[in-house]
Amino acid sequence: MKILIVEDDETIRQGLKFYLEQEEYTILDVGDAASTLEVIKNNNDINIILLDINLPDKNGFDLFKDIKKIKDIPIIFLTANDLEVSVVRGLDMGADDYITKPFKARELVSRIRNVLRRVNSNQDNNIIEFRDIRIDLKQAKVFKKGIDVMLTALEYKILLTLALNPNTVFTREKILADIWDVNEDYVNDNTLTVYIKRIREKLEDDISNPKIIITVRGIGYKLGEVDA
Repeated sequence: MKILIVEDDETIRQGLKFYLEQEEYTILDVGDAASTLEVIKNNNDINIILLDINLPDKNGFDLFKDIKKIKDIPIIFLTANDLEVSVVRGLDMGADDYITKPFKARELVSRIRNVLRRVNSNQDNNIIEFRDIRIDLKQAKVFKKGIDVMLTALEYKILLTLALNPNTVFTREKILADIWDVNEDYVNDNTLTVYIKRIREKLEDDISNPKIIITVRGIGYKLGEVDA
């Protein structure tokens, strides 16, 4: 597997390269947008890209669009803490995942493996499937047992945030920060509880024993075990 790291901080870039090479990945690394496009044009076997949002010569979101014009390669955004509100934008653009700095190397490897597994297991990498739920990212639709389930924009965004990061526990604060941008409306903690309840009512077989969205007591929520 070949990974392209796009990160302007050389210390971070070299650290990621060293760790991922220990995991037996082949690594290419660059520090700017221009070099990124050149590498992609000259390498047809890149499996996934780790893309920093802050680059010296171009915004990571704009570079994302340029990359997709060349080749549809899975991309994980690397974001700084103060850019968390931009995560929704990245997911809406079609990013496969994101991870917020600082992050643990093992978590990143887990995210990489999840994205590659999802891409390899679905002919259409715009589809996420777990349990009896199917999310069509291209159409922004959710199906349960093949039946279209009508979710509001915020309900869909909450579910998608968890589904794209199946091994991650999201704090309530993190979810609130991510969904605030959807309609530029403020969503408070009590309202989030209501949205989670509504999603469960639409997707869970037994709302009293949820399997799709799991509550992690004292922390927040996570996606239920995919293989359970």
